[in-house]
Amino acid sequence: MGIPIEGDTIQIHSYKHNGYIHRIWEETTVLKGSKSLVIGGNDRTIVTESDGRTWITREPAICYFHSDHWFNIIGMIREDGIYYYCNLGSPFVYDKEALKYIDYDLDIKVFPDMTYTLLDEDEYEFHRKQMGYPDVIDHILKRNVDNLVRWIRQRKGPFAPDFIDIWYERYLTYRR
Repeated sequence: MGIPIEGDTIQIHSYKHNGYIHRIWEETTVLKGSKSLVIGGNDRTIVTESDGRTWITREPAICYFHSDHWFNIIGMIREDGIYYYCNLGSPFVYDKEALKYIDYDLDIKVFPDMTYTLLDEDEYEFHRKQMGYPDVIDHILKRNVDNLVRWIRQRKGPFAPDFIDIWYERYLTYRR
């Protein structure tokens, strides 16, 4: 497993448990890269869905991936504040092709006032049965939902008051 280099542009690949590609983000600038942590920034990047459809992100975003946690966090910078989209998924791996993780359906959307909503529980249950998620994965994911909620409530990591602003300023230095 390699380490993404600060300033490099990488792709992000999300897979499903069955090994099939789920979604690809075409360009993310690495703002911090280590074996255990990758922080990236992107804006108006092309996203390709598994069925080939593409769309373009609407706003700047800071992405947080950690190799010890079964979630990743995207802070989206909008006119009315920072919205977070948190994906429950496997810890990331990085190779020369892309940063990669398995998306396990469950998501948490966090609003600028730090209220949050757990999303896609039905999709998770459907895929858990369809793809045969092992019980150990189910327990890990449910424990990580609790950890993520704790982070949100405690304003920890990317939810800390200045985190997104600091990393967005760093991202802007690469865009000039």
